Amino acid sequence: MQRSTMLWTLVMVVAAAFLIGRTLQGEGGRGSAYVRVVPRAVDEDHPEGRWQGVERVDPAEYWRAQAADPAQTAVRWSPANTVGIWLAALFTLAVLSFLAGDNPVYKVAESILVGVSAAYWMVVGFWEVLVPNLLGKLMPGVIQAWALPGLEAEPDLSYLVPLTLGVLLLWRLAPRGAWIGRWPMAFIIGVFCGLRLVTYIHADFLSQIRNSIVPLVVMNERGFAFWDSVRNVLTVFGMLACLVYFFFSIEHRGAVGKCARAGIWVLMITFGAAFGYTVMGRIALLAIRLEFLFDDWLWLIDPNNRRVVDGATALLQSAGIL
Repeated sequence: MQRSTMLWTLVMVVAAAFLIGRTLQGEGGRGSAYVRVVPRAVDEDHPEGRWQGVERVDPAEYWRAQAADPAQTAVRWSPANTVGIWLAALFTLAVLSFLAGDNPVYKVAESILVGVSAAYWMVVGFWEVLVPNLLGKLMPGVIQAWALPGLEAEPDLSYLVPLTLGVLLLWRLAPRGAWIGRWPMAFIIGVFCGLRLVTYIHADFLSQIRNSIVPLVVMNERGFAFWDSVRNVLTVFGMLACLVYFFFSIEHRGAVGKCARAGIWVLMITFGAAFGYTVMGRIALLAIRLEFLFDDWLWLIDPNNRRVVDGATALLQSAGIL
């Protein structure tokens, strides 16, 4: 076994032992989650609520409720949410372990993520697409009695076409006749490209042309707007320079070559800005995960004062009562 594999296996064993130990400690441990019992109204005859639900609350609210009435159960520790926080933290660390190199811990986390995501979207697709949009159109009475009581629709046999295409698409899994799946695939790709083409023409192509038709000299109520005029000139010049760079009917020499090189600069600045925007988005996601680890899991920071309590509750905590 490689040294890195042994190291990460040891880390996971220690983390799992620490997880079990902190979970068995029960209420008050780091990474704990608390909920409030909320009555759920189900109809107009029972507005007070016949069913009980729960919603997440801050630890400080739980400690205040315990200080006011140690026997209360309206705000309580949630074992399920606590385990969820610990699992989320461990999976976050497992994914971050890839920074030290490929390892079994990362592979396990990756496989679980892909498997759970595929299963989740399969269930969502079944209940939100197949049942209401396909089966609900073909057999509305059966679907209304079985799954969707509020469904109101008339049988529409035209939905046999997508049903047939879906069955033919699954034919690729058969040992013979896999070529049959090419027909629905070609239909799906053709329809998708046709629909997206119209969307892209309106959203990107025509929108860019519209935004490029701007006055080079901008006047407002105070007279000449210098910076607005500079922005419009740079916009028009950058657009024309990029178009010249992609115009290959004339050799890029002299003034045309200089304009094409200016277009290269505009393209590189645009790509760099887009890449920087993407990187900043990933850094924001990393910051969110680190905040989760240090705040919700380890309780090392408290930026939102979710665990700030009054003096009486703090005294009870220090005494070990809470």
